[in-house]
Amino acid sequence: MPPSILACSEHDVLVIGGGVAGLTFALHVANTRRVTLVRPASDDQGASRWAQGGIAAVLSPQDDFDAHVADTLVAGDGLCDERAVRFTVEQGPSAIQWLLSLGVPFTRDESPLASYPYHLTREGGHGARRIIHAEDATGRAVLDTLKRHVQAHGAITIRDDLVAIGLLADDEKRCRGARCLDAQGQVLELIADDTVLATGGASGIYLHTTSPHPASGEGMMMAAELGAELMNLEFQQFHPTCLHDPEGPPFLISEAVRGEGGRLYSTDGHRFMPELDDRAELAPRDIVARAIDAEMQRTGSPHVWLDVSHLGEAAILHHFPTIHAHCLGRGLDITRQPIPVVPAAHYSCGGIATDLDGSSSVPNLYAIGEVACTGLHGANRMASNSLLECLVYARSCAARLERKTALGSAPLPTPAHGDKQVETQRIQQWRLTMREIMSRHVAIVRRDAGLDIAAGELDALMNEVRIAIDDAPPNATLASLWHALRLARLTVLAASLRRESRGLHYNPDCPSHTLTGLPAQPSRLHLLDLS
Repeated sequence: MPPSILACSEHDVLVIGGGVAGLTFALHVANTRRVTLVRPASDDQGASRWAQGGIAAVLSPQDDFDAHVADTLVAGDGLCDERAVRFTVEQGPSAIQWLLSLGVPFTRDESPLASYPYHLTREGGHGARRIIHAEDATGRAVLDTLKRHVQAHGAITIRDDLVAIGLLADDEKRCRGARCLDAQGQVLELIADDTVLATGGASGIYLHTTSPHPASGEGMMMAAELGAELMNLEFQQFHPTCLHDPEGPPFLISEAVRGEGGRLYSTDGHRFMPELDDRAELAPRDIVARAIDAEMQRTGSPHVWLDVSHLGEAAILHHFPTIHAHCLGRGLDITRQPIPVVPAAHYSCGGIATDLDGSSSVPNLYAIGEVACTGLHGANRMASNSLLECLVYARSCAARLERKTALGSAPLPTPAHGDKQVETQRIQQWRLTMREIMSRHVAIVRRDAGLDIAAGELDALMNEVRIAIDDAPPNATLASLWHALRLARLTVLAASLRRESRGLHYNPDCPSHTLTGLPAQPSRLHLLDLS
């Protein structure tokens, strides 16, 4: 027999996802409302923890809002929403001040000539030093600090024993919480007045990623099931420099390594970036990732080299202790040897379309962080604007929800399920097949023929998985795969519909947007577009 619903429970504000965005939101809204935070242990291995570089914000007296806005618009390649960019940038300093008040251990600048008490580094696309950081492990420092405060807050209940597999809606098409599974596979419905998704992006639909436990678009598709609009899915950022080690787990080599003077070389010793872009290694990530991809194809090598040895051991140990220690543990001394690096799926610029307060097109459903598409990033995210976005929109969403009134009751339908179990190995093989399809045809460089092949192969895979789902009881791993598969298929559709090359979407069969003369338009899709 399929498992029955274990229980229904009423909640005020339900947050799904416990990275920087989810934790920040919970701490802010808990001042006036009670919060239930669904935060599985795997959230500690998500994108937030591995954000090494830092947080971009206008903090130096030599910097200004207009400069940060301008840099972001350039990186976004004409597709940014300038209103969202300016809102984000102008909220940055107060967000950083809040983190400092919580005790985040940002790296200090001990220089007597320092104009700001904390060290500010520079990364690709930025025209100034505006990246505040905690050595080279900023994400970990911020996440750990936020977790301590959340765990100590009396108005926040953490559910680390549950995994959300879908959202609930009433007959008025309002979001009413989430359907979750516990460790025994029993269903628990968390009925809520307001639901906030902070589930991360969709890098996990690709084979090579920069975090050990990447999200695969689960939150995006849960929202889409309720009718939420998805935007700009075709713009998947590949970080140029992930450690190339096929035998080990993914490990990001921070953009700050290039910001402090790291140089890229092909395996035949050619430093290729200066001849491609005046900004050399500090060009925006889409340019650097494509350049690396081209050099790998030219040389037939599975990687290129990133060299920092010329900076000297003292500087390397000071700026990059985490990267140095990790590489040393894998047999590589970066003070004396270049680092083998390869581009890997890193950040989803698209997601659930939201307003500046996190509102989606579904009443009582909000999205913050990488799962959302605010318009900040456009066609390409600029380095270290991601944690800034998490902070700013978590805070604005909390302000929106602080004094909302409770919903009235309305019926909530319960889906039927079969009782035929699906083997874990079979689910893993389906997921691997999906990731291989996406990496082969829908990665740094896409072509029309490859997109057509990907569409056909994903359709066949979806049909196979759909049959299994119809006969199976609720299963968190299978639900995650089903969300990921449909998100992958929508990504292919978005890429096929964009008849230009822009930012992270590079298709040699389509002209550059600079040649078309057409205005930039975001892509907007719904789940019904797969029908």
